[in-house]
Amino acid sequence: MAITTPLNMLDPVRDGLARMILTKVAGPDPWAERNRVHSTPGPRWFAPDRPIRRVHGDASMFAGGLRALLLQSLHPMAMAAVSAHSGYRGDPWGRLQRTSYFLAITTYGAAQDAEEAVARVKAVHERVRGTSPDGTRYRASDPHLLKWVHVAEVDSFLAAHQRYGASPLDAAERDAYVEDTAIVAEALGVVDPPRTEAELQETLKSYRPELRGTTEARAAARFILVHPPVPLAARPAYGVLTAAAVGLLPWWSRRPLRLPYLPLAESTMVRVAGDGLTRTIRWALASPTLTPESVAADTR
Repeated sequence: MAITTPLNMLDPVRDGLARMILTKVAGPDPWAERNRVHSTPGPRWFAPDRPIRRVHGDASMFAGGLRALLLQSLHPMAMAAVSAHSGYRGDPWGRLQRTSYFLAITTYGAAQDAEEAVARVKAVHERVRGTSPDGTRYRASDPHLLKWVHVAEVDSFLAAHQRYGASPLDAAERDAYVEDTAIVAEALGVVDPPRTEAELQETLKSYRPELRGTTEARAAARFILVHPPVPLAARPAYGVLTAAAVGLLPWWSRRPLRLPYLPLAESTMVRVAGDGLTRTIRWALASPTLTPESVAADTR
């Protein structure tokens, strides 16, 4: 005889997982953020059928975001700015929430709110400047540095979506996704961002001579992968997520960060585990019984 579990017995588990994810990603009142993004009237930068909405709304973004951080750290000037100014060690969840809000408001929010978010980020970039450990001057508003951060992020989100997304994009949709992200990039100050997948890969290739594994980059990788501020109960799931993110990195990026390259394991065990975790996150966030009141009660 088959033993089945009533669906309502799964609701507390599902809702608890969703609350944990939402409050970490969007802060203590995720519904307020959601309402601001989705319910504010006015035109949007992107129509509902645009690929950027599909990619940025998928659970694969969790693996893509970690991959982006690791890949971005390989540029010494980008890593110097992050190490000196971002406070990622002291307030990692705050940084995640700010990044999550920026992606959400520019992808789904009213155009006026998106423009205001871009203006705030540009103002921060103008203040971030200094000297790297090797004596090179940097500024976060440098269009060349902005382009690197952009292409590393877009490539990571696209790679994660193609591997773990609910509905991977075809070739035309991948080009359209890169084109969508170029709109946000130009608003931030990127000059001539890539607009097709082929241009994205060419741009990434053009930066490779500038990339290397600095002490700061390897320290950031250890923080993300080995010593994250994650509760013990969530460490196994986070371990799967980081393995999935590392498995998505290009082979040439592993050695500078002292990360393993295990193609057989990554194409089998890691891929299966990553797919299972992404499906679980997607399932939790689609919970029909999760309400703003239940999230508020859980965070009091």
